[in-house]
Amino acid sequence: MVKSTSVTRLDGLPLAASVDDESTERKLESHKKQAKLILKRLTPSTEKQASIEAGDYTFHYIIEHGISYLCICDRSYPRKLAFSYLEELAVEFWGTYGEEALQPGLRPFAFVQFDIFMQKSKRVYNTPRANDNLDKLNTELKDVTRVMTKNIEDLLYRGDSLEKMTDLSSDLRFSSAKYKKAARRVNLEALWKQYGPVFIIAFLFIVFIYWRFFT
Repeated sequence: MVKSTSVTRLDGLPLAASVDDESTERKLESHKKQAKLILKRLTPSTEKQASIEAGDYTFHYIIEHGISYLCICDRSYPRKLAFSYLEELAVEFWGTYGEEALQPGLRPFAFVQFDIFMQKSKRVYNTPRANDNLDKLNTELKDVTRVMTKNIEDLLYRGDSLEKMTDLSSDLRFSSAKYKKAARRVNLEALWKQYGPVFIIAFLFIVFIYWRFFT
């Protein structure tokens, strides 16, 4: 399930956050502190989307128009749904507030009313039907094979940077492209081995018929 959500500018200014019930607030207290540390490390050069595992929970974030959207989910919650949820928030937030959210002089949580939309969306994405309808979601952004996953201990306590995640993710995309190219070549070779002899025999037969009857 999606547990908690925050919307923050890359300069660290919090713009909106979900208002959680007391039990969720207590349970996620330490994880929310970790989320704040992650948000402080986000920069314009940071990987635009990533998942960060932390015990029983996973942090997912995306960056759109200089604004980060982060949610804390149960570790078992499908990443495709998490990123679909965040993308929906990003589209709605930017469509509603746009450049206003980037203006200097804003007070923290200037768009607290956005919680109404976050809560509504969270209820939808936390229903069992959301997982059943996963295949109907737009998959272009949510290609989880291209989403970098990092462990919270490595990221926060062992000195690894989010910029390094960008490099690793780029390597992952490059390797994926190489794999697809190799797979395409293997498929073509397999097709040639299967149908090549038939094609050659058919071609020679046509040449023979043409030579025999038309020359």
